Amino acid sequence: MNTDTVSAPDRRDLIRPLRYAWRVPLLLLHAILGVLLCSFVLSWGRNAVMKNGREPFPHRTIRWWSTALLRIFGLRSVRVGKPLADPVLFVANHTSWLDIELLHSQRAACFVAKAEIARWPLVGWMAAAGGTIFHRRGSNHSLAAVMQVMVDRLRGGRSVAAFPEGGTGHNGVLRVFHARIFQAALDAEVPVQPVALRFARDGRRVIEAGFREHENFLQNFLRLLGDAPLDVEVHFLEPVPATPDARRRMAELSRERIALALEDKSTHDSRA
Repeated sequence: MNTDTVSAPDRRDLIRPLRYAWRVPLLLLHAILGVLLCSFVLSWGRNAVMKNGREPFPHRTIRWWSTALLRIFGLRSVRVGKPLADPVLFVANHTSWLDIELLHSQRAACFVAKAEIARWPLVGWMAAAGGTIFHRRGSNHSLAAVMQVMVDRLRGGRSVAAFPEGGTGHNGVLRVFHARIFQAALDAEVPVQPVALRFARDGRRVIEAGFREHENFLQNFLRLLGDAPLDVEVHFLEPVPATPDARRRMAELSRERIALALEDKSTHDSRA
């Protein structure tokens, strides 16, 4: 692990109660706005796709909402590199429930997420409205269905984003990438672009912004809502060459590039 990686400060944060005082009302207002925006997407732009490299208005709306949500949590979205034009399979590391919003702040995509999210109040409905593809972990039948939906979305011109680790990691550890998910890109004949999602303060990675071990969603949500500001970097990396006879190599190369970006302390970025 990189020696520059840091944890959250141990000293008592006296400003935390003040952050809750203004962030909670803003968050409630933003959630109401999110319901209205999801209704708009469902009624008008659910099947909108990028044309000639230009994002449709519903996609820009999703990006704006996600960026604003991050700002309410004190997170500033920073883009490094350039996302490919739709359709593309984005594969990213996974440490936080905010990871979807991190990528959505830069590019609207259909995410593959665990089926439990579909049952969460409000969040599940909003995720479905945004085109989320739900997967029941441990079910081969569910995975086969998810793969087919991924291929259909990609062939239809939408980008799809997935977390090949299969779950959230802890303590900054990047887990092994599952190779099967890459078959969707091969079947749809679209490129694969690795994306590194990195929380940082003063250029140094902050690993505790993600889930701690044995920490549930609500605990993490409340902790981050009161935490000091952070940068959240979205690194769009060099696409992975398609190798139909070696999905495992595609997975390994994606993981290698993401691992390198997580350690990279370059300040050459563009701020969103």
